[in-house]
Amino acid sequence: MRILGIDPGFAITGYSIIDYIGNKFKLITSGAITTKAGVSFPLRLEKIYTDLNEIIKEYKPDSMSIEELFFNNNAKTAINVAQARGVILVTARINGLATYEYTPLQVKQAVVGYGRADKIQVQRMVKMILNTEKLPKLDDITDSMAIGICHAHSAKFSERL
Repeated sequence: MRILGIDPGFAITGYSIIDYIGNKFKLITSGAITTKAGVSFPLRLEKIYTDLNEIIKEYKPDSMSIEELFFNNNAKTAINVAQARGVILVTARINGLATYEYTPLQVKQAVVGYGRADKIQVQRMVKMILNTEKLPKLDDITDSMAIGICHAHSAKFSERL
């Protein structure tokens, strides 16, 4: 199974492509789709669509896992992230990808075994599970890896969107 893990955002969308075969993980690629502040919001959303479409076409994942929206205090940011998530979900749908959503708690539970794990615990487990020497500098990319791992551990229990 080839999984596209997504940590959604409108400034930075982390992504990773992970193969999961026979209970073994292999990180194929990872990166970030970035948009610049000051550029009109519709153009930022278009860039997310265009770049993600290229990633899907190049790596041909079987499914996409995406983090559910986590709303803290800033409503404007949450609304913008929700719009970026919408673009991401539509892009997956247009490309025929089965799409699965996971809460931050579910991701931490699947990766660390504890739903209240801190960021460093998650990063250490991602590094160990994917057998990588080092993790990317951007947390968004590492988070996308964790979301992909979460899906691999719980795919048979998930419902397709």
